[in-house]
Amino acid sequence: MSHLPLAVHGFAAVFMIFWFGTWCVHLIAICYGKYKLHKKSCKLPTESSPLPGVSILKPLMGVDPNLQHNLETFFTMDYPLYELLFCVEEKHDPAIKLVEQLIDKYPQIDAQLFVGGSDVGVNPKINNIHPGYMAAKYDFVMISDSGIKMKNDTLLDMVQTMSDRHALVHQMPFTSDRDGFAATFEKVFFGTVQSRIYLSADVLGINCHTGMSCLLRKAVIDQLGGLRAFGCYLAEDFFIAKRVTELGWKMRISNQPALQNSGVCDISSFQARLIRWAKLRVAMVPTTILLEPLSECMILGALAAWSAALLFEWDPLVFYLVHVLCWFLSDWLLLSIVQHGSMPFHKFEFVIGWLFRELTGPYLFLHALWNPAIRWRTRTFKLHWGGMAYELPLHTPATDSLTAPLQPAPTLLATTTTTTTASANTTMGAGLGTLSAAAKQRLLIS
Repeated sequence: MSHLPLAVHGFAAVFMIFWFGTWCVHLIAICYGKYKLHKKSCKLPTESSPLPGVSILKPLMGVDPNLQHNLETFFTMDYPLYELLFCVEEKHDPAIKLVEQLIDKYPQIDAQLFVGGSDVGVNPKINNIHPGYMAAKYDFVMISDSGIKMKNDTLLDMVQTMSDRHALVHQMPFTSDRDGFAATFEKVFFGTVQSRIYLSADVLGINCHTGMSCLLRKAVIDQLGGLRAFGCYLAEDFFIAKRVTELGWKMRISNQPALQNSGVCDISSFQARLIRWAKLRVAMVPTTILLEPLSECMILGALAAWSAALLFEWDPLVFYLVHVLCWFLSDWLLLSIVQHGSMPFHKFEFVIGWLFRELTGPYLFLHALWNPAIRWRTRTFKLHWGGMAYELPLHTPATDSLTAPLQPAPTLLATTTTTTTASANTTMGAGLGTLSAAAKQRLLIS
């Protein structure tokens, strides 16, 4: 048994090294965030190098109270040459009327509406925007989810971030200022955990692309087979970035974070969204099963405290409390950098939101492992290792997804009803009525 203490000490050393590496990630995110985010570009277009045209794809499904405001920010951008391509699958979708009203209000903006979608795979988003992508006339294509709110200079920033070596520029996910604890919880998550991973991944050249707001070179995507080539994945954004970098192109984040401004904001919907993301990460990068729980503040702090007590005979309780306090302070600093202005909530609300996030994070991850099937409205999908998606039969319960036979995906339009359409993928303008329960379901799949 003489080898046992040595093995235990070896585990303790590994935990301490991982703990130190995690704090390096904190430091990288804070320093890079301070350097990169909200930086104004000094480059101005000239007659010899004018700004390129951009085709903006907007997938829409259903409405919520913020959709009108979100979409209108795309009509008022300070950019000389772009087109808006709104994509809706169902002809009775209430988003159609809203889009038509905005097109009439801003006749000077080149905008089109595509209704019907395509059947190019199991990914509903790709099916929806594919007709718009095929009609895009500019060399750059931007894919922007319906819940995104744009600043006047956001598109300009993204285009100027794109260099000759880059084929993909994406915005780091964040949130606009909204009221309520659910909004605070979302801002705490995206401004701490998500920002830490996103910023450090951009520095280290790791694929951390989320497709809610990204700018692409259309020629490169066409070289890869167009958007239809990614219709077999639910996490098309990850695989687009993966294939782009495999061709030798670079990707980077823009200076401005993406402002999510969905009209649906409640704890249960957002946690369901986090669970869905965890399921996708586990399927695409299996090492997530081990690394992600160990990266949680409370779990890593406990392991590091035990290791420090074993290796250095330090007081584990003091070590743990100092670890949690330093983590808390570094998260507040990072959130302040990403927010770039006054917080829309009190510091005490941040404390509650931060504790709630840290304590529920491990539970949500375990929930994702326990039931890996992904529910999308009335449909259920299963992911194979590597990220390929298959649809399960409608009669198969999600809890039996591990043993259920795999089926090819049926035509999306054939399985979508008018009722499900109102269930939501997007946002709506003020004055378009109260948010339906179906609209809240949209956040389960966005």
